[in-house]
Formats: sequence, structure tokens, C-alpha cells
Amino acid sequence: MTKYLMGVLLFPFLCMAQTSLFNGQNLDGWTIHGTEKWYVDAGELICESGPDEEYGYLSTNQFYDNFELNLEFKQEANGNSGVFFRSTLEGTKISGWQVEVAPPCKQNPKEGICPGDATGGIYESYGRGWLIKPDFDKDKNLKMGAWNAMKIIVNGDHVQTFLNGVPMVDFTDAKIGAGKGSIALQIHSGGGIKVRWRNIQINTL
Repeated sequence: MTKYLMGVLLFPFLCMAQTSLFNGQNLDGWTIHGTEKWYVDAGELICESGPDEEYGYLSTNQFYDNFELNLEFKQEANGNSGVFFRSTLEGTKISGWQVEVAPPCKQNPKEGICPGDATGGIYESYGRGWLIKPDFDKDKNLKMGAWNAMKIIVNGDHVQTFLNGVPMVDFTDAKIGAGKGSIALQIHSGGGIKVRWRNIQINTL
């Protein structure tokens, strides 16, 4: 392969525009939905249960179709949360798809998937529910109470998720392919939840 041809093939990857979605100082570029707590502390974005103990969301003001999203999260207390993509909100009713952020699985069921919520899996809110979960043995890559790196790649109808460098799910779905909307962070209902986020970076594809 000639140097010229290699350069042509690499050019699209070199031109991907990386943007920080969180400036480390305030919530500019985001909208809060619900009464749960969203705030900045020491350069980190915090979501925390409020007195109502209901669902809460923090969504980007901008819509994103095809992208590679990289972020870090640290679960404190319960830690049940998630990252939505191509999603829209009416109050705290969200339509779209969630990449789950959840506490570790408790047991290994016979079917080989997490019996409850599964970090890195894809869930469709107010729709079909769970679309795909990672194999149970991949859940060991989650570091509860420590920083975790998550990557989400959405391109057309194709979604891939990674946790701490490990592929979690690889999924293709026509309904996702037709979706439009924002990226949103979730805090689950039930109370007692606190999650920290940082280094939220997006590359548009």
C-alpha cells in the first residue's frame, strides 16, 4: 500500500472532531429534568438522589446522531445510573436507549447473563425493555467504588459498548438506526444513589 493511499484511508479518522461535553465548572450545555440533584464538585459532575427519590436526567442541549462517546464514572452508594443516546424527554419521561450503569451482578444464572441490571447492556425505555445484556463473566470488569472508563460507539443502526477497554455488547437494530435525540445521564429512582462523572468526550462520526 502506497503512503498516499494510507493517508487517504487514515484521513477520516484524523479529522474526527473531539469535543468535551462537560467543562468541569458548571452545567452549561445541559438541561436538568426532574428534582434529583445534579451539580459540579472539584471538576466532577455529580448525580445524587434528592428527597423525592424519583428518576432524574441531565440531557445535552444538542442532538447527536453518530458518535464515539468516552467518559469515566465512579459509583458511590447504590450507583444505579446510565447513559442514554438518541433520546428525547418530556418532563422525566424519556424515550430512547440507555447504556446501563449498574452495581455488580449478584449471581451467575444458568443463562449466562446478569439477572438484574447489567453495566454495558442496552435498554429501551418505554418500549421493548432490555435489548441485549453482556455475558455475565464480563461484569467482573466493573470496579465498584472506583473510576471506570466507558466507551459507546453509535453509527447508524450499530451500537458497541466497552467497559475499561473490554467489549461488552455489539448490537444492530433498525429502530435505533431511525432514532434522533440527545445524550442524557440518568439517576434511577429509589434513593440512596450517587455517581460521579468526568472526562466526558465525544467524537462525531
